[in-house]
Amino acid sequence: MSWKIDPAHSEIYFTARHMMISNVRGRFEKFEGVVDFDENNPENTTVEVKIDAASINTREPQRDAHLRSPDFLDVENYPYLTFRSKRVEKIDNHRARLIGDLTIRDITREVVLEVQYSGMSKSPWGAMSAGFTANAKINRKDWNLTWNVALETGGWLVSDEIRIDLELELVKQPEAVAA
Repeated sequence: MSWKIDPAHSEIYFTARHMMISNVRGRFEKFEGVVDFDENNPENTTVEVKIDAASINTREPQRDAHLRSPDFLDVENYPYLTFRSKRVEKIDNHRARLIGDLTIRDITREVVLEVQYSGMSKSPWGAMSAGFTANAKINRKDWNLTWNVALETGGWLVSDEIRIDLELELVKQPEAVAA
């Protein structure tokens, strides 16, 4: 059954360490995705997500401009980040691992998302929705995101490890009627 990500009730955000002493969070404002969610056999579920790289928002315009530049996402040449699932490993009725390919700057690497299923609910307008939370940790250097500055006190300006967090509400799409 096909489900679409409801962007009004979903978030894709990330966290990086700054100067080795604090966390900086950001998010992507524009994204879309389709999930073929098999409610009876979650292992058969497939996921495809497309994120507008230029929609990055860390609430600091200068940092956002730098993140859009060739030093990082290079949005002029690589306008989208994509994720395409390869398999699902069910842990229990509410948890699974979603393994798939994350592409950033035309470099594709496998990532594992730890997924938690929050359940389903029918809206007052009759639409069926399902909720999921997912997270992963990646090394940004695996996608050739290597820009950094050494700190006088030791360490680096930006951490290599990036935490990715997703809060997704999916809306069930009507089934196509055979002609």
